[in-house]
Amino acid sequence: FFQCDNAKGLKAFYDAIKYGPNHLMVFGGVCATVTSIIAESLKGWNLVQLSFAATTPELADKKKYPYFFRTVPSDNAVNPAILKLLKHYHWKRVGTLTQDVQRFSEVRNDLTGVLYGEDIEISDTESFSNDPCTSVKKLKGNDVRIILGQFDEEMAVKVFCCAYDEEMYGSKYQWIIPGWYENLWWESWINSSQCLSKNLLAAMEGYIGVDFEPLSSKTNKTISGRTPQQYEKEYNAKRGDGQSSKFHGYAYDGIWVIARTLQRAMNYLNSTNKHQKIEDFNYTNHKLGKIFLNAMNETRFFGVTGEVVFRNGERMGTIKFTQFQEQKEVKVGEYNAVDDKLVIINNSIRFQGLEPPKDKTIIQEELRKISLPLYSILSALTILGMIMASAFLFFNIKNRNQKLIKMSSPYMNNLIILGGMLSYASIFLFGLDGSFVSEKTFETLCTVRTWILTVGYTTAFGAMFAKTWRVHAIFKNVKMKKKIIKDQKLLGIVGGMLLIDLCILICWQVVDPLRRTVEKYNMEPDPAGRDISIRPILEHCENTHMTIWLGIVYAYKGLLMLFGCFLAWETRNVSIPALNDSKYIGMSVYNVGIMCIIGAAVSFLTRDQPNVQFCIVALVIIFCSTITLCLVFVPKLITLRTNPDAATQNRRFQFTQNQKKEDSKTSTSVTSVNQASTSRLEGLQSENHRLRMKITELDKDLEEVTMQLQDTPEKTTYIKQNHYQDLNDILSIRNFTDGKDGEKAILKNHLDQNPPAQWGSSDPSRTSKDPIEDINSPEHIQRRLSLQLPILHHAYLPSIGGVDASCASPCVSPSASPRHRHVPPSFRVMVSGL
Repeated sequence: FFQCDNAKGLKAFYDAIKYGPNHLMVFGGVCATVTSIIAESLKGWNLVQLSFAATTPELADKKKYPYFFRTVPSDNAVNPAILKLLKHYHWKRVGTLTQDVQRFSEVRNDLTGVLYGEDIEISDTESFSNDPCTSVKKLKGNDVRIILGQFDEEMAVKVFCCAYDEEMYGSKYQWIIPGWYENLWWESWINSSQCLSKNLLAAMEGYIGVDFEPLSSKTNKTISGRTPQQYEKEYNAKRGDGQSSKFHGYAYDGIWVIARTLQRAMNYLNSTNKHQKIEDFNYTNHKLGKIFLNAMNETRFFGVTGEVVFRNGERMGTIKFTQFQEQKEVKVGEYNAVDDKLVIINNSIRFQGLEPPKDKTIIQEELRKISLPLYSILSALTILGMIMASAFLFFNIKNRNQKLIKMSSPYMNNLIILGGMLSYASIFLFGLDGSFVSEKTFETLCTVRTWILTVGYTTAFGAMFAKTWRVHAIFKNVKMKKKIIKDQKLLGIVGGMLLIDLCILICWQVVDPLRRTVEKYNMEPDPAGRDISIRPILEHCENTHMTIWLGIVYAYKGLLMLFGCFLAWETRNVSIPALNDSKYIGMSVYNVGIMCIIGAAVSFLTRDQPNVQFCIVALVIIFCSTITLCLVFVPKLITLRTNPDAATQNRRFQFTQNQKKEDSKTSTSVTSVNQASTSRLEGLQSENHRLRMKITELDKDLEEVTMQLQDTPEKTTYIKQNHYQDLNDILSIRNFTDGKDGEKAILKNHLDQNPPAQWGSSDPSRTSKDPIEDINSPEHIQRRLSLQLPILHHAYLPSIGGVDASCASPCVSPSASPRHRHVPPSFRVMVSGL
């Protein structure tokens, strides 16, 4: 049968039956195809066949091959041994890689049945015909660590080359393959692959081969009286330089099986029927055929290959385990199928890691938590911020009756401080995660911290914007009526803003409350180098429609910020520091807006880094709260320490003592605002400019009049008649300059030592002189000055102390003040710049 030709083998068998003597049994069969054909036909001749080399699992089918026995274990015999090895190292998850050949497919199918029900999962089953790389990639993709392979030597080289390329070797993987390959099998096929020899050996290092044991390792004497070691020595001596076969021990034990079977059959015949002998056997004698069959099935002895015993025609032999260590195979254990016992030889299995590989990637979920030192540092900064806010609160309460603080609405200042402290308090809650609190508590914190931060923001900026609205409402009062806006109304405005916040938050909580969710990230290698993977998990506060609710909150807060910016812009010209915080509000809105945008963006991008995210959120809250409180209170504190009165005075107007007294009787902020009306001031300045232009025109007329007076005294009457109306216009002008116009002429009065001459008096002694000399006489000059002086007085009132430039009531007649009286005509006046 060694030619492995089915036709020749079958013809040889028929010739032996037809032409030869009666055969009691058939011994042999090496090629699986020839053996299976012969074994299937033996039932018709009542012949028992015993093979010592056919290992194909197909022959284990007793319905198809009832008269077939073999002393060599089947290829399927390794599967119980593999099961025992998997259990020994607690491997409960494996994958199979099988060559598309019937022999290997049958072993794989039997292995599936053996592992089924043993709590061992076959996570992936891959097969290939020529290129195993695709299947190897799939095994790696399914995280298969323990690979059970069934393929020949040629494919084994390709498999390990692919394993090297995919890095499926080393301390994390274990390959278990057939152990019946020839010695140095890889050297015969290395040239057919594209893999370097060193790479192939690196991938092969540590694989475990499983095969039947050629000779028993025990030192017991066998049925022949020799030990397995003595038999091997004698066998090697007799074969000489001939090629050795690993089946020689099974062939030797097979002869003993046939001998013991015939002996048992003869004993049975002698004990039951003395007239029948084994020599009476023929191919139609079913009775003797059954006797031979039962006798062989009951045969049991210790042979050179170990315990020889059959179970349903299959040899219950010994399976050996070898491991590829340093380019050679080393026996590391054996499995006795009769006793169902696995023995590892002195822990000779060497794994490339500190321990056996895991059957899968051990995923250890690790909560990404906030670092305790980071939480402590930010908490300390938060406490310092709260201490600062408390100091501002103490300062505000202590100095609430001071004019500076009183005008800045101390109740609103308290609300600003309260809002800042609530914002500070939210930082403590943002830093509490699963490492500090339970899951249920964390879910409650999700809601609490959102409420506190939202209410704190609205309280602080709502109070600030309400103060600014009051200034805006009073200064934009075009009717200039006395308007009193009490703090109760401002509290109502802040309460309304908070009511909107509460409506949004309550709807959010009722309709779609915040829940604790866990986000899992990609696996990471263990920093300690262990054969495990870390899967980071992170807690979040989320709900179904998170984007919608955040959009509503952001939109409302954004409108509030825009409203504050509008008020700050509208009141930018109000120059009473105690009343107007528009500049600081603008700075606060700018800083808070920029920081919130940056903080929200960075926080979103660092969702998977809780330390960075918490640090950004905490610093943004600390910065915004601190800068807001400092911008509101530090200027007041500095002003109160240095010049408390300057803050309550308008930069454009100087209050009289009576006005200050009136301010103390009424609301300081309301009275000051009424006197400092920007819109009214702009109107008066426009009117003042128009009147100055009128004065310029009248100055020209005055100059003409003066020139005419120098020509003839008779034109005095003309001046009185023709320019009377112009002089009245001059006298009726009310100039409201602010005393800063440097382009006006300067008028100086010089007292004359001689008594002043009266208007209209004349010296009789001078009447007879020349007319031209008479015109320039002192009497004529005094007469002309007496006419010009009242006009010049009203034309240049601000320069010589006429109407006060800072007078708040410009409609009052200049004659009401001593500074507005006419210069007596008895003084001689020199006018420069005429």
